Amino acid sequence: MEDIHEIFTIFKSEFPGLYERIDSTGHALHVEGGPLEDRTRALLKIAMSASSRHQRALETHLAAARGVGVSEDEIMHTLLLVIPTCGFPTFMEAYSTYKGE
Repeated sequence: MEDIHEIFTIFKSEFPGLYERIDSTGHALHVEGGPLEDRTRALLKIAMSASSRHQRALETHLAAARGVGVSEDEIMHTLLLVIPTCGFPTFMEAYSTYKGE
């Protein structure tokens, strides 16, 4: 996936060895970590990023989810599910990111 945040590209160029290890760990977790398919993992990452209020990560995971065929309705449902557990203000931050504001 293409970097959507310039700061991530800068990090990769300044710390290539560290990035390689981080990327390798992520790859192992995705490929060897368990039975979840790409779409399910993408929706979980959206929910976790939204719930944690990690807006940059949410932007990245929204793009990745769309890249594996997750629909806008599925993304919106995932974001709405943040409300009962994390509250409406947390949802609104994620919703703002989703809407690109």
